[in-house]
Amino acid sequence: MKQILIADDEPHVIRVLKLTLEREGYGVSAVGNGEQALEHIRSAHPDVLITDIQMPRMTGRQLCQTIEAEWPDRRFTIIVMTSMTEREQREWVASMNNIQFLEKPLSPRRLVAFLHEHFTQDDLGPLHV
Repeated sequence: MKQILIADDEPHVIRVLKLTLEREGYGVSAVGNGEQALEHIRSAHPDVLITDIQMPRMTGRQLCQTIEAEWPDRRFTIIVMTSMTEREQREWVASMNNIQFLEKPLSPRRLVAFLHEHFTQDDLGPLHV
């Protein structure tokens, strides 16, 4: 079972995503800020981390930068979700490896489709031409 970690300070966002993803057969853990996400990742890497940018204690950007520093060869994907669509936000996300940017409001259906495609590609391995 693929494990997904959600980091968001909005309980209703967590609730909707958790229910949707569990219905699709994913194992889901959820935390309320970047510090808690980091603690969770240090004990067990998820297959995917879904994080908001604006959170208390440690922002999603700080979380991603810390992950990049601690695990430069990490294999899990990070999905950054935010309503902040300024160029600056897109630029730092684009400058990091294995990170996707999804705008809020995030469609649960779109997220599920993205994850199914992501994990299908993972299972197939690298394409050889």
